[in-house]
Amino acid sequence: MFDSILVVCAGNICRSPTAEYVLKNALGNKSIKVSSAGLTALEGKEADSMAKELAGSRNVDMTAHRGRQLTSSLVNNNSLILVMEQRHIQDLCARYPEARGKTFLLGKWLGDKEIPDPYRQSREAFEHVYELIESACSAWQKYL
Repeated sequence: MFDSILVVCAGNICRSPTAEYVLKNALGNKSIKVSSAGLTALEGKEADSMAKELAGSRNVDMTAHRGRQLTSSLVNNNSLILVMEQRHIQDLCARYPEARGKTFLLGKWLGDKEIPDPYRQSREAFEHVYELIESACSAWQKYL
């Protein structure tokens, strides 16, 4: 059983915080800690305004989020790491070999689907990514 989940993307302002807060809401009162970080994080930056707006329209509040950089401590202190793209797994495991075996695509249960980066793209791109994240989080629930 997993007691802590770390969601990772590149900048930690669009995909990973969205997945973090969607997962937190979906898990409700389960005692699983969920957090997020970025491989090249925009440290201290709020979640992207479009990501916040879409989440807020679905009763997911991301206003408290601030970007943070992935560290070895975060890798070691989480029992499951979920990433958006295959290259994130490669990059993360190259930097932190101890992450092997506990790092998976968020879209694993959707046929290993990758979640594209909507940063600086259209509202439609953000909506598409939000739907993918929501579906992927829902698919992970039965394994948590």
